[in-house]
Amino acid sequence: MAKKIGVVGVGRMGANMALRLKDCGYEVSAIYDINHEIAQKVADSVGAVACGHLDEVTARAEWILTIVTDDRAMNQIFRSSGRSLLKGAKGKVFINCATISPATHIKVEERATKVGASTLEACMASSITQAREGTLYLMCGGRKNTYKKVEPLLKDLSSSMRYIGAAGKASEVKALVNMVMNINTAGLAEGLGLGAALGHDLTMLREVFSQTGANSRVLETDGEDMQLRDHACYFSAGHAAKDSGIALSMAKPTKIALPLAQATYAQYQAMEQAGLADLDKSGIAELTFPGRGPKKAKTKKAPQKKR
Repeated sequence: MAKKIGVVGVGRMGANMALRLKDCGYEVSAIYDINHEIAQKVADSVGAVACGHLDEVTARAEWILTIVTDDRAMNQIFRSSGRSLLKGAKGKVFINCATISPATHIKVEERATKVGASTLEACMASSITQAREGTLYLMCGGRKNTYKKVEPLLKDLSSSMRYIGAAGKASEVKALVNMVMNINTAGLAEGLGLGAALGHDLTMLREVFSQTGANSRVLETDGEDMQLRDHACYFSAGHAAKDSGIALSMAKPTKIALPLAQATYAQYQAMEQAGLADLDKSGIAELTFPGRGPKKAKTKKAPQKKR
């Protein structure tokens, strides 16, 4: 067990992961977020220092988890000069959990190697409840010896994990997971939306879907939410758009056509343009159900449930 853990990016996922590690007996020694108020709140809850600069996290921790929003944020925290995580990073291990492009994971590994640090991508295919309970599904990529080194910590965060391969490979798989999930979500919204337009009882329709070839994990997590217009956010439409975009960018060099992924990406872009990026991805139903629309979209406070 590492003696000191740092966490960079303590939104809903990062904050719950920090709490989980504290519960498991790790010393969470350093917290950083661009929102210092949130960082301080999480730091207080785990007995850590809310750091004002990234290099302070590196100085105070041995293993550092990063959970940031996108490639731009990742490049910022791992910039090659200035007060980034790479300053004084020799011997440190960075466990990078964000869904970002494979190329950025590779670039970050190269930068870390130059200063004598190690990186591992630990891509998550789960949500808030799993982060808190330590039941994440993790896809890991990077050097195998780094994976083995931090494996005990990863086990405390997950109920299932697997090593995929070299840097960039786990993030490729994660992008494919989210691409398919987003397509399924859009398809479910269209199926339920058309059912509603035809006058069918949606509770009945969801039950039929669950017992036939229309069944899916997305039906379980999002079907009722679509019906009730309960779009409290577990995985945002904005993130869905980002992740579908990553998958499409991966496809360009292969010359493979992805019409379903492209159409789904366009739907989530439409949500962003309508100001609905912060809704859960289930909010895509607002674009398909009769009598709804971006201007009528709303959210309700949802109870914590497993996604």
